[in-house]
Amino acid sequence: MFLDNTFGCIPGPSPCVEKKFVFLNCLSCGISGKPNVGSSSAFPITLVVCTLVILFNGLLNEEVKIYGLVLSSTGILHHARKRHGGWDLLVESSKYECALEAIELYLLENKERQPDFEYKEQVYQKGFSGIWAGIILLIFHVVITTCCDSQMVIREYGSSARHILRGEVYRCVTSLMIHGDTPHLVSNMLGIAVFGTAVCSITGLGVGWFMILMAGMAGNMLNAVLYGTDHLSIGASTAVFGAIGIMGGCQSMIKILQPGPRIKAFLPFGAGLALLGFFGSSLHTDLTAHLFGFLAGAVLGGIHGMFAGQPLTKNPQAAFLVAALTILAVSWLQAC
Repeated sequence: MFLDNTFGCIPGPSPCVEKKFVFLNCLSCGISGKPNVGSSSAFPITLVVCTLVILFNGLLNEEVKIYGLVLSSTGILHHARKRHGGWDLLVESSKYECALEAIELYLLENKERQPDFEYKEQVYQKGFSGIWAGIILLIFHVVITTCCDSQMVIREYGSSARHILRGEVYRCVTSLMIHGDTPHLVSNMLGIAVFGTAVCSITGLGVGWFMILMAGMAGNMLNAVLYGTDHLSIGASTAVFGAIGIMGGCQSMIKILQPGPRIKAFLPFGAGLALLGFFGSSLHTDLTAHLFGFLAGAVLGGIHGMFAGQPLTKNPQAAFLVAALTILAVSWLQAC
């Protein structure tokens, strides 16, 4: 495979002959030269002029690597260039039909083993919604500490396993908005700002916050089922680790669906577990709630990675955001 401004070679007519090519950032290119008698090089340089045409466009990274290997094995000169939305694969115009036949033959021979190449590369959305979520947590904390009895709020709206199992499911949501002290609040504000924003850049604003909220709720519910007693926990950290799980599950599923070594697909999930172990198992933290939130997020992220190659359009995103806000509002109304 040849890159801009680099030399490459293909086999010549005999083992001791090489043809040298140089690309000058254009589609029609070539160099000229004659063997240098005084040079120590044993290989002559000949004049080669070639015109490159696009064979495929919008390829994934693994696709362009595999197709490049196929073309290299048949001795066909090719060039890959990165574009917005994927890779372009170019070949000599005179070799276009041969290159196309070689790729088609490869796909035909490897049809049963060939992964689905129709999966599109991810589209990332810019935004800072995680910062706004952190500000909302700050507002709740200020109101609770200045206008209410903090301990009473924790008792009445915290994630109490016994009360949740008795039907007070709203506590799975309200407890996410309550924090015991300033360090607890600040750590979760930073976590939700970073990981919440990251999730929404992949899934979109509405779907992202809906899944984060669902992961936090599921984490608290599963934790209540595990303890089944008067275990009490508060804080948005369950949702934060849910966001980490969403990223890990989504990225792992995307890599599973793409061609390439399957072992690499588990690296994002492993990275999420490492974050869970590093940040979620410190003293005075509810490790099981963090773990359940992470696992719930991983499941949701995997589902999203399986069925959505890019964020949904504006209207579905708005619907999911409204659904998330409605769950928050209804939970607090039930609590009050």
